Amino acid sequence: MSDVQIQQFREQIQHAAASKTALSIQGGGSKSWYGNPNAHTPLLTSGFHGIVDYQPEELVITARAGTPLATIEAALAEKNQMLAFEPPHFGAQATFGGAIGAGLAGPGRISAGNLRDYVLGTRLMDGQGHDLSFGGKVMKNVAGYDVSRLLPGSLGTFALILEASVKVLPKPASTASLRCFISEARALKVLNEWAGQPLPLSASSWIGSGDANADGELTIRLAGAVAAVQSATVLMKSTLGATELDPAIAAAFWRDLREHKLDCFHALGADDALYRLALPAACPPIDFSTLASSGTQQRVLEWHGQQRWWHGPADASTQAKVKAKAIEHGGHASCFRVGSNGVEQRFTLLSDQAHSAALTAVQAQLRKAFDPSGVFATGRLP
Repeated sequence: MSDVQIQQFREQIQHAAASKTALSIQGGGSKSWYGNPNAHTPLLTSGFHGIVDYQPEELVITARAGTPLATIEAALAEKNQMLAFEPPHFGAQATFGGAIGAGLAGPGRISAGNLRDYVLGTRLMDGQGHDLSFGGKVMKNVAGYDVSRLLPGSLGTFALILEASVKVLPKPASTASLRCFISEARALKVLNEWAGQPLPLSASSWIGSGDANADGELTIRLAGAVAAVQSATVLMKSTLGATELDPAIAAAFWRDLREHKLDCFHALGADDALYRLALPAACPPIDFSTLASSGTQQRVLEWHGQQRWWHGPADASTQAKVKAKAIEHGGHASCFRVGSNGVEQRFTLLSDQAHSAALTAVQAQLRKAFDPSGVFATGRLP
């Protein structure tokens, strides 16, 4: 059956190449809102599913693109293993291929690394219908250009992912989550200090209102050896007056943070946007009040302050100010999600970055080699 489906993919791609039309790759559709909108003919992968190979002792799983992400995680949980980068689902229909194509990582990204680091190999179909394989199932794969790691975050604009092999990790022996209410500045200070120490910091989140002087809710997750988690718990209780969360409440919090189901994400107004800023670790608190006078202006910090979310107006003027503010601090920004009245979800353009000239040339050469007819040129990712 898989051979039949692959032939169907090939025929659809070759027909699109011949007719000079673009195809929009879609798995479960849970992230169809993410990226620039497009109305191109969909290439559906949800029927191409199944775990191809899972070797718990080797910490590697291989699955087809349309495999539900929940199926992958359930199989790993049976062996007490997990996807360390905690990919957001953003819907029950989320697929394995969609997670890789989106390239998003959850709260554990700060300690575990990003999704791209875990992709060991891929089987893909290029814009001419060629069935190609790259990489393998081991980390020590150094032969040739690492094409597999081009796919995370490509949003289906580079090639069709057929299968992928990713490294998985054992679940930690012990976890604990602690919470306190402190200012944004103090939260950033302690997180930066602790990040440089041998503490089992797994994730962090600070949630505050538009009032820059008000305290916000800092939640820290510890994960690792039992003794290390216990020792760090004592330190954080004494330093911050933090209290330990019930494990069930903590698990629900980190899941809802990952899925953007917390109230701080839901409060997005119809004309507002949720902006994402990726910033250096040492970046101080940012005064967003100078960027806009309307909107809910709630702020959320993750990854010890390296990922920040802010609510503000979705207009072009505010988008430009947010991007400029992020670049001023050595990072970049994107308009991640817009309210119900918005129709534009445009990323920070590559040309906004100082190193864009070299990247643009490399990107153009790769697209020319893999997709000369522009079958995957949907514009979702400029």
